[in-house]
Amino acid sequence: MLSYIEPVFRPPSEWKSLILQVTNGCSWNKCRFCDMYTQPQKRFRAQKLEIVAAEIDKAIAVGLPVKRVFLADGDAMSLPFNRLEQLCIMIKQKLPSVTRISSYCLPRNLTNKTPEQLARLRELGLSLLYVGCESGDDEVLTRIEKGETFASSLLALQKIKAAGIKASVMILNGLGGRQLSEQHAINSAKLMNQAQPEYLLTLVVSLPLGQQRMDQGFDGQFQLPDQHGLFSEMRLLMANLELERTIFRSDHASNYLVLKGTLGRDKSRLLAEIEQALLQPNTVSLRQEWQRGL
Repeated sequence: MLSYIEPVFRPPSEWKSLILQVTNGCSWNKCRFCDMYTQPQKRFRAQKLEIVAAEIDKAIAVGLPVKRVFLADGDAMSLPFNRLEQLCIMIKQKLPSVTRISSYCLPRNLTNKTPEQLARLRELGLSLLYVGCESGDDEVLTRIEKGETFASSLLALQKIKAAGIKASVMILNGLGGRQLSEQHAINSAKLMNQAQPEYLLTLVVSLPLGQQRMDQGFDGQFQLPDQHGLFSEMRLLMANLELERTIFRSDHASNYLVLKGTLGRDKSRLLAEIEQALLQPNTVSLRQEWQRGL
């Protein structure tokens, strides 16, 4: 089977995809909330093209039915346009049955890529990018050392849309702690309203290795909101969202409350579900701690 430098992460929706590790780790790897690529073996580097080709040949040899390909690890879109073009052409040639290529994407990955280049990648099959915006609030982004701003995130999402690629945006519930919860929710909604992504997902901040790094960004006082606080923040986010045709999901394993709908059509229903979880938590189905995870 295929060879990977573990651990390898992928979006839940890519569970049927062929995972091609075209990069290892994350080129930024400074976000205070993220411990995904901190192990020594996950130091960032690009994989050689011939090795990726050999991995594809392995999948072909064992007869895997491949319709979707996910470019791992967390930062494949940091590769130069020419390398991404080569990868997409190779996938197209070796795996003609593939209907979708996708990847994680940091907003900074697109700084030196033009809409025309992105459109070329779309033409070659790259049709979905999972964009980790995390927040639309500049103070939160500074404190977590994201290296992004509201403006840089919006510019990246606009480039993606102009190229005809779909964006699945991640916002992290609780990322501003109790201190910045309100502005985190309101400004994240503002970012989404201007970007109008095809998909919006919310996850709850999880710090399995402790919160020391987060404390460093919050003057030693990061406090993750409790369950009630997380629901209150979600209510504020939802109330301020003005989306037209965005599929909304808050069903990741980190979430206590599962929410699914299309915005804005289902906004009233989703707000009512959040309100019920706030006022009558015993009447709704919530994940227990043992059921939650990354």
